[in-house]
Amino acid sequence: MTALNQTALDQLFVNARTFNGWQKKDVPDTLLHELHDLLKFGPTAANCCPMRVVFVKSAEAKAKLKDALAPGNVDKTMAAPVTAIIGMDVEFYEKLPTLFPHADARSWYVGNDALIQDTAFRNSSLQGAYLMLAARALGLDCGPMSGFDAAKVEAAFFAGTTIKANFICNLGYGDASSLYPRSPRLSFAEACEIA
Repeated sequence: MTALNQTALDQLFVNARTFNGWQKKDVPDTLLHELHDLLKFGPTAANCCPMRVVFVKSAEAKAKLKDALAPGNVDKTMAAPVTAIIGMDVEFYEKLPTLFPHADARSWYVGNDALIQDTAFRNSSLQGAYLMLAARALGLDCGPMSGFDAAKVEAAFFAGTTIKANFICNLGYGDASSLYPRSPRLSFAEACEIA
């Protein structure tokens, strides 16, 4: 592999921001399909792929989501063209015979609730990060957040399923005038060590 050029690095990381305001510009369904077709290649443990996503776009779906949001997240989420609800299927292991056919990976999880929960949460979180990077790669901006009532989201969007809510992420074309000054980050010495 070759390293990405600085323009790509800027788009994915250096200049990418968490947006709170959105342009009134539609995100077509075809772009959401393209987004999934890109993010699905990110690695997960035993290719378990536990993330499930509801892309909230319609007024009806937004109304269902609104009641589950923390007050500070309502306006920006209602204004976003799309809100991705990143869920995790706690029965992801049922798809392992297809997704990881060269071993009996399903048997590693069945009956081991602690491992199921850890794996579903960790790997759906990874996939949610892949979703954000793929969105940025495709020219979208992101506004991830965790300020919501998971039980209400699950009742509204995942009732009768084995899917639990992990986090939500607004998607669209960000309004740069809504940005706060960029907050500092930890230095290598503060966050890392080489052992």
